[in-house]
Amino acid sequence: MVSKKKWSVCVIGAGPSGLVAARELRKEGHRVVVLEQKHDVGGQWLYDPNIEKEDPLGQTKFLDVHSSIYTSLRLLSPREIMGYTDFPFFVKEGPGRDPRRFPGHKELWLYLKEFSVHFGLRELIRFNTRVEYVGMLDGSCGGLKWVVKSSDVGSEEVVVEEVFDAVVVANGHYSHPRLPSIKGMDTWKRKQMHSHVYRVPKAFQNQVVVVVGNSLSGQDLSMELAGVAKEVHISARSQNTLTEGFSTVISKYENLHLRPQIKSLEEDGRILFVDGSFVVADAILYCTGYTYSFPFLDTKGTVAVEDNRVGPLYHHTFPPSLAPSLSFVGIPRKIIAFPFFESQGKWIAQVLSGKRKLPSPDDMMHHIHQFYRQREADGIPKRDTHDIIHFEYCDMYADQADFPHLEEWRKKMCLVALDNSYANLETYRDSWDDDELLQEALQSPHFTQQLGPIIT
Repeated sequence: MVSKKKWSVCVIGAGPSGLVAARELRKEGHRVVVLEQKHDVGGQWLYDPNIEKEDPLGQTKFLDVHSSIYTSLRLLSPREIMGYTDFPFFVKEGPGRDPRRFPGHKELWLYLKEFSVHFGLRELIRFNTRVEYVGMLDGSCGGLKWVVKSSDVGSEEVVVEEVFDAVVVANGHYSHPRLPSIKGMDTWKRKQMHSHVYRVPKAFQNQVVVVVGNSLSGQDLSMELAGVAKEVHISARSQNTLTEGFSTVISKYENLHLRPQIKSLEEDGRILFVDGSFVVADAILYCTGYTYSFPFLDTKGTVAVEDNRVGPLYHHTFPPSLAPSLSFVGIPRKIIAFPFFESQGKWIAQVLSGKRKLPSPDDMMHHIHQFYRQREADGIPKRDTHDIIHFEYCDMYADQADFPHLEEWRKKMCLVALDNSYANLETYRDSWDDDELLQEALQSPHFTQQLGPIIT
């Protein structure tokens, strides 16, 4: 029997993708170190109210604030579909717990913390450790290795340098703001900020605010701001994409107004729109999404971010010429995230140990080019390369590591919640009509399984 290869692996980030990747790597016998810049696990879900030192537009290379969570945020999906396959997101009673189906962000952070404790992952993590540099080191006969330089947060002058057989990048993709290019943006003197640093609406009391973008965060924050601001103007690239639910909300609030795309920002405070109208505003809040960013990673140009496409990556995971020693977890969007991250972690761990084999670099590149051509033929912009949407892809991905397919109830519950949010934006988190699906989920093997012992 051929023994499995054991790699020394550095996982960057202890959020949802990094935690489960670390667990799967350790299951395969690899030696794992997780580097996490914050004081606890959770990544994006570790709420950080201290945004005073952060650039309001988030344009610095290394951000002080990682989480973009605002105080009132609740989950977009019901808790039942969120959990890892062997660690259900149960309702927990008690002080500080949130038993709702669509709980606040703290409840999901507590779930991740419990996951890290249950599987003994905290001992693998170096907290308050910022990764400064990751680069290739020619191991010659020993193959490609990676040098990782890190520092203690708060004492960056002390840099620790280590060498690993492999690096798994799991630093998330909801931190570095993606901003539009608007004429006059650099000279407009009034308040401009990205939703990355928005926490509470108090600072906008009685102000005229323009919210740029009608994404999920744009919708959420527009409704919240309407409760305190004098006027809220939502600038949308296309008004044809408004959901029924958001249209209803706009008609309900007298101080909530829909505007077209911005043409320019004027020094006198006016914001001109492409239809010729304008508004004099006190503040602009950009809800324009995020861009992938790996400021620490030096691959000599092999892996690059172009118009929010990270590439080239085979199945959003392996760069062909550097595989399997470099991989990425958590790149895909518009998926049921936690199970997908779990399948990614398992695949990476098994490829490293030799259980699974990757195609040749040339074959992987051929697959990537085919994928790009198909996306283009489907009319999907380059910036949305990593938006998956289809459950079929998630199941196909899972097959690479003999990972279970998503349960049908999980898929149906996801779609029902989406449809409900489109129709009833204000109420869908507290009013639903999928009770039969809910009972099916709670009686499924996922929720009735016996959890294994706590790993110490």
